[in-house]
Amino acid sequence: MKRERDKFKPNSPFTPPDLSGIPGAPPYSREDILKTIREAEEAARRMLRETKPEEAKPEGAAQEQGAQPAGEAKPAENAQGKDAQPDMDALMRELDSLIGLDKIKENVKSLINLVKVRKMRQEMGLAVPPMSLHLVFMGNPGTGKTTVARILAGLYRAVGVLSKGHLVEVDRSGLVAGYVGQTALKTSEVIKKALGGILFIDEAYALTSKEGTSDFGQEAVETLLKAMEDYRDDFVVIVAGYPGLMEQFINSNPGLQSRFNRYYYFEDYTGEQLMEIFRQMCRKNDYALTPEAEEYAKGFFDDLYASRGENFGNARDVRNFFENVIAVHANRISTMHSPTKEDLTLFTKDDLIAAENL
Repeated sequence: MKRERDKFKPNSPFTPPDLSGIPGAPPYSREDILKTIREAEEAARRMLRETKPEEAKPEGAAQEQGAQPAGEAKPAENAQGKDAQPDMDALMRELDSLIGLDKIKENVKSLINLVKVRKMRQEMGLAVPPMSLHLVFMGNPGTGKTTVARILAGLYRAVGVLSKGHLVEVDRSGLVAGYVGQTALKTSEVIKKALGGILFIDEAYALTSKEGTSDFGQEAVETLLKAMEDYRDDFVVIVAGYPGLMEQFINSNPGLQSRFNRYYYFEDYTGEQLMEIFRQMCRKNDYALTPEAEEYAKGFFDDLYASRGENFGNARDVRNFFENVIAVHANRISTMHSPTKEDLTLFTKDDLIAAENL
């Protein structure tokens, strides 16, 4: 049966005009025009039928057909990336590629071997003694603590002791609030984000270093301790900071002492290692050193290490110096009429001297 709109209505504004009496008009009858309209409508309906299933497909199927607009995130691929098993060999290579940290690398590899064997025993129904995976990282700033924590999170995921293997980094300000009862809520939210991965607390000693009834750092500690017990099978905490202050922090609470029994000490980088970090920054950013600049930089970093104090920043100091050199170099290049590619990439000795004085 034809639909109403397909019927010919003489008074309709859409009635095809009678062209037979117009000189030069094409020899199409009214029926021909109606037939053409109906064919066009049928083609449109067929097109709709063919495209609707594509729109109704699951998200992943639409992406396989290239239906995702260019430049937008692809949820299915992102979800697959989150669930994908980390490559342990790649993570180990990344660990080995870090400059210095020989003792830390040895400790991490030993810990992973211990966890792997423990996991195998568990899968075979053998007894496994209690073991804490929570860690204390002690060392000055800029010694690679956060980088190692991120790699360790992936390794824990690779051996199956964490379900996600991500890293959530916070300090005191991310855990402690200013009013009664708010700190527990704030800390709980951070813990929720870190479940399945590692919660890395930088300068953790600041949670207990303040005294007085108005400080809520201890409330954050108690909330953390409870979560470490409640989620002990899928939640790891790493606390980090200066050696002496971290010892005071751990000793401030019996619960902390019982849960943190592995201490990793990150030594300061030597002058030679600082120089290699500087070279690495140059290479990654398409810069190079003239022979004179190379020699000057070696002496600069040797002196920096030899004269280091309590606030020595290690790789952070190298980063600051590198950024200063870039600024000096840019000022010099901006005065040139037509700088060459070599001009744009080379740091000179004078650049380094000027950067040292900034």
